[in-house]
Amino acid sequence: MSTAPTVYDVAERSGVSIATVSRVFRTPDTVRAQTRERVLAAARELGYVPSGNARGLASRSTGVLGLCLPDYSDPDVESEVGHGPGDEVEDDAAVLYADQIIRGMERAARRHGYALLIAASPKGGPESQVAKVAGRSDGFAVMARTVPTEDLEVIAQRQPVVMLAGPREPDVLDHLDHVEVANADGQRELTRHLIEDHGLRRLTYVGAAEDSPDVRARFRGYVEACRAAGIPAPEEPDVSVGMMTQAEGARAADALLDRPGERPQAVLFANDQLAVGALHSFERRGVRVPEDIAVTGFDGIALGRLVRPALTTVHQPMRQMGEEAVELLVRRLTGRRAHSPVSKVLPVSVVRRASCGCAGHVK
Repeated sequence: MSTAPTVYDVAERSGVSIATVSRVFRTPDTVRAQTRERVLAAARELGYVPSGNARGLASRSTGVLGLCLPDYSDPDVESEVGHGPGDEVEDDAAVLYADQIIRGMERAARRHGYALLIAASPKGGPESQVAKVAGRSDGFAVMARTVPTEDLEVIAQRQPVVMLAGPREPDVLDHLDHVEVANADGQRELTRHLIEDHGLRRLTYVGAAEDSPDVRARFRGYVEACRAAGIPAPEEPDVSVGMMTQAEGARAADALLDRPGERPQAVLFANDQLAVGALHSFERRGVRVPEDIAVTGFDGIALGRLVRPALTTVHQPMRQMGEEAVELLVRRLTGRRAHSPVSKVLPVSVVRRASCGCAGHVK
């Protein structure tokens, strides 16, 4: 393994002092914009990531694993916390996806003698919070599409990196280890359940406009199940929302009810938060679930068990995803893995509850 670039290399390449380089990464606002950009450009070219301490620079070992997640909090929920009974439960549920991944990584990291350091900033570049966490860690896990590809390439030069979620994409970081869940399989099986077990054929899919590989895979599973049953399926979701939040789910439900023509027999939402928002909207407008419209989600967050009717969904093993990420990182760090990238696809399961008409299933 080649020697990692140091602050001295960045200073020499950019033609400034070591102190200036240090200020760029510690207090960037104290450095003139032109100088700051020159230092950051040199850091990118060299593949330099600022280290957290001198011990890390010398030994390349910090005893820490890093994790980068986007902000999964639901702003529509957070703004209402404390305004009524049960708000705290909803707030917890909104971030459960990330929370479970963190719990899984934390448990596995502790088992191997590592601590876990977390960044929740999508902003890229050598001066970012993501780079600072990477600089303090021996291995790094990151959710797909959270960190710019060029930044991950820099981080991967000095430590093992595992991608979480989203299908492996050819020619895009395909040399990194990867853990994902069977999104398409889960949505396909859930759609098949509505068609074959409940006899529903007028289906509507509510997805997201965001460029998420997981969301795209779920929609693909829905389309495949519809076409297999001889039901016309659209090229894009019937309704696209800007964010996958409860408020957006409620707005989507209102839009569906206000459309002219025959109502769908079932609405499949790309995640549980959207579905929960829709349940609230349907109740407010006197639409019975599942008698008038069946509703399903995806993820398996705790809130799906608490709403009424309880939400039929696809449960994905979020905690296991975090554990698998740590196992892959540790194997790379201890040299127990071949050089070829490892790709793991974790199975999902359909959880049948009352919102689709499975009244006897309330787990």
